[in-house]
Amino acid sequence: MIALETHAEGVLLKVRAQPAARKNALGGEHNGALKVAVTAPPEDGRANEALVELLAEVLQLRRSEVVVLRGATSRDKTFLLRGQTAATLLERLAAAGVVSLG
Repeated sequence: MIALETHAEGVLLKVRAQPAARKNALGGEHNGALKVAVTAPPEDGRANEALVELLAEVLQLRRSEVVVLRGATSRDKTFLLRGQTAATLLERLAAAGVVSLG
């Protein structure tokens, strides 16, 4: 199961990034993290920006609500999703077909 951790400003989401992929996609769970593939290369922060855009789109958030908190230069990242609750995010991940509820 994808681990969501409560934070003072929202929810923390662990992500396992796959830069330079064939297509942008959410790929399920990897050791408690959400697997996310983006076509952008891991150069000059382009993959991180693509991750922010994809997460914001899929989770129905504004880009300003999605922040790379840890792991900017690593494949394993932690994102802060500002102003969100774990329950809401789980519902949105389920609607995107990434997790199953129940």
